[in-house]
Amino acid sequence: MSRFRVTGMTCGNCARHVREAALSVAGVSIAEALPEKDSLTVWWKDAVPMPDTAVAAAVSAAGYPAKVLSESTVAEPSPRFSWKGWGFNTVLGAICTLPLMIGEWIFSAHGSPTFHTLGFVLATIAWLGCGSRFARGAWQQLKVGAFGMDLLVTLGASAAYLFSAVSWILHRPGHLYFMETAAILTFISLGHWIETRVSRQAEGALRALLHLAPSTARRRMPNGEEREVPIAELMPDQEVVLRPGDRIPTDGLVAEGESAVDESMLTGESIPVAKKLGTRLYAGTTNLDGRLVFRVTALGEATALAQIIAAVRRAQSSRASIQRLADRVTQVFVPVVVFVALATFLFWGFWPEAAAGLSRALSSWLWVVPVSAEPWANAVIHATAVLIIACPCAMGLATPAALMAASNAAARRGILLRDAIALEKAGRITTVLFDKTGTLTSGRPTVMETRSASLSESEAETATWLAVASSLAAPSSHPLSQAIAGLSAERMKLDGWKEYRGSGSGALLSAGGGSWKAATEVRLGSLAWTHGSASLAPEVRSAVEMWLSSGATVLCLWVGDRAVLYFALRDQPKEEAKAVVQELRDRGLAVRMVSGDSVAAARGIGLAVGLAEAEVFAEVKPESKADLLKQLQAQGHRVAFVGDGINDAPALAQADLGIAVTRASDIARESADLVLLRADLHAVPESLSLAGATLRIIRQNLFWAFVYNALAVPLAALGFMNPMLCALSMGLSDVLVIGNSLRLLRVKK
Repeated sequence: MSRFRVTGMTCGNCARHVREAALSVAGVSIAEALPEKDSLTVWWKDAVPMPDTAVAAAVSAAGYPAKVLSESTVAEPSPRFSWKGWGFNTVLGAICTLPLMIGEWIFSAHGSPTFHTLGFVLATIAWLGCGSRFARGAWQQLKVGAFGMDLLVTLGASAAYLFSAVSWILHRPGHLYFMETAAILTFISLGHWIETRVSRQAEGALRALLHLAPSTARRRMPNGEEREVPIAELMPDQEVVLRPGDRIPTDGLVAEGESAVDESMLTGESIPVAKKLGTRLYAGTTNLDGRLVFRVTALGEATALAQIIAAVRRAQSSRASIQRLADRVTQVFVPVVVFVALATFLFWGFWPEAAAGLSRALSSWLWVVPVSAEPWANAVIHATAVLIIACPCAMGLATPAALMAASNAAARRGILLRDAIALEKAGRITTVLFDKTGTLTSGRPTVMETRSASLSESEAETATWLAVASSLAAPSSHPLSQAIAGLSAERMKLDGWKEYRGSGSGALLSAGGGSWKAATEVRLGSLAWTHGSASLAPEVRSAVEMWLSSGATVLCLWVGDRAVLYFALRDQPKEEAKAVVQELRDRGLAVRMVSGDSVAAARGIGLAVGLAEAEVFAEVKPESKADLLKQLQAQGHRVAFVGDGINDAPALAQADLGIAVTRASDIARESADLVLLRADLHAVPESLSLAGATLRIIRQNLFWAFVYNALAVPLAALGFMNPMLCALSMGLSDVLVIGNSLRLLRVKK
C-alpha cells in the first residue's frame, strides 16, 4: 500500500480522474482518492514492485500534482467540519455574501457609493479567498491540457468580478455584480461541501468494515499468561483469547471453548453462528456469549475481512461501459461551454437589440426577465451565467456515485460485486441456472439406507466393507463422500487413492484378508461408474429402483469384480429454495437446475423446489457444465449460473453472470461476478434486484445530467438565468446525482 498527497481535487469527478490515472500504472490493483483529505491510497498487486514515483507522475500528468507520503506520515482523521476545505470556502463566502444580499435586497442600497465600496471589499475577499482553490485547480489542469469545472467557475466568477471592479474604479453607472461574484463562489462551495458529506454517507458500509477489526489482541503466551499485544505483532499459529463481547482481531480456528459469533457485518446474516472446536473465525466479527481460544491462521490482507474490503474497493474503482458516452461528452464539454459563453458575450455585446428581442419573444413561453439597458453588462452577466450553470461533474459522477452506493449496499447484505460490468450483466439476464448440491440443497446429504449386495453377507463382513467405503470416502471433500466417511471409524490402508471428478474415488487395498487379496481394486461412486455394463443383482434391483424413484442418490462400493454395498443418500432442498424459484419466475426469469446426480434423483429435488422435468439437467459432470451453458447461450439465453464455487469455476466463468454462494474465506479465489457470503438463497433475487435498481439509477443520473445541461446552457445564454441561481443549481446538480444514488442504500431486502 502507498499513500500520496494530491492537490487540485475539488469534487467527486476530480477524484475519479485521479483514480483512473493511478490505475493506469502497471501493478496498481486498487486506488482510492479522497478529495476532502487531498489524499490518494493505492494497493499493489502481489509480487509487483512499488514504483511510487510512477503513480505520482501519472496523477500529476492528469493535472493533479501528487507527492509520495512516507510510511511515518500519519493520516489525519477526517473531521465533521474542515477549515481547510469546502467548509472554509462556504463560511468565508457566506460572511462576504450575506451583507451584500441584505443591503441590496432588503435596504435597496445598491446605488450608494458606500455600499459599492463595501461590495468591492467583500467581493475581493471572496474572489481571492474562495476563488483561489478553483483557480489553482484550473491552472494545474490547464498546464497538462485538461479542462474541468474549475476552469468554468474561475472564468465565470472572474468575469463578473473584473467587470464590476473596473466599472467601480471608473465610476461607470449601472449595476455592479459584486454580490453575484461572492454568491457564485459561496453556492458552488456549499454544493461541493454537501457533495462531500453525502459521498461519505454512500461509503458508509466500507468505512464500517474498515473499523471492524480491533487494533489489539489478547495473546495467550506459551506459559499460559495472557497479554494485550498490537495486531501487527501476532504471528500464525499463536493463540488468542476472546471474552464475551470481544471483536475478533484476525482469522483463526477455534482451539478451546464454545460460543456464538455475530457475523452479520461480513455476511448480512443476522442469526449468530455457533462456534466450537475446529470451526473458523473471521476478523471483525463479534464473540457473543462464551470464552474462546483460537489459533491464528491469517493476518493483515490475508484475512477474509481484508479480502471483502478489497473487493468493495475494486468494484468502486471499476468503470461500466455505460459510462463511456458520458466520458466522451465530458472530454469536449468544457471547450464547448467556453465557446458558447464567448458567443453569448459577442451576441449580447454587438447585437443587443436582436438578443433582447429573442429573449422577449421567448418570455411569452417561459417567464419574463429584466434586460439591462447596458449591452456590455448584459454580455458579461449572461456569458458568466453560461460558464457557471454548466456542470460536467454531474455527467462524470452519474455512474461512479451509483456504483459506490450499490457496492456499499451490497456489502451490507453480504453480496460482493466484482466490478461495474457485473451490474450491467445482471441487468440483462434472462435465465438462472442453479447447481443442485450445496446451492439449491443444503449440501449435507445423509445416508438414508445401506444395503448389502448379498443377502448371505455376515455382519462382520458388512462392517469390513463399511470400513473400506469410509476409508475411500474420507480423503474427498465432496459432500456425498463426507456422508459415507462417517459410517465407520475404522480405516483401511489404501494405496494409490485417486478421485475421479463427477464419478467417485478408487484405490488398491494394501493387504489381503477375508475374501480379497492384497492390491485388490476398490471403487466407491455412482452406479454408472462402478458397475460399468454390469447389471444389478435381482435381490437389490427393487431396492435401488425404489431409492432412485424417490429422488435419492445411490452409490455403490465395488471390490475387485463385484458390488458389495449400496448406499441411498438424500440431500434435502433448502427451506427457501422453492420460494426463491417462484420469486425469480415472478421477475420474468426462466429457472433451470443442473446436477451430476442420476435423472431420478435430480428430478426429485427439482420437483421439490417447483421445477418441471424439462427444467432439470441431470448426470452432467462438473467439466460439462460449461458446455451446457454454451448450449443455452447458443439458444439465445443470457444465463446467470449459481454455484457453490467448489467445482464450478469453469461454469462461473462461462456464464453471462457468475454467482458464487461461498464462505468468506474463499473470496480471494472466486472467479464469479457476484459472491454471496451467506447461504440464504434469497440473496440471489436480492442481488439481481439491486443490480437492476443500480442500472435504473445510473440511467436516471445520466438522463438528468444531459437534460440539465442541454436546457440550462441555452436558457443562461438567452438571459433567463441569473448567475446566482446558476451557481446554486450547478452546485445542487451534483448533490442531486449523489442523492439519487443514495436511494440504493434503501432498496428493500
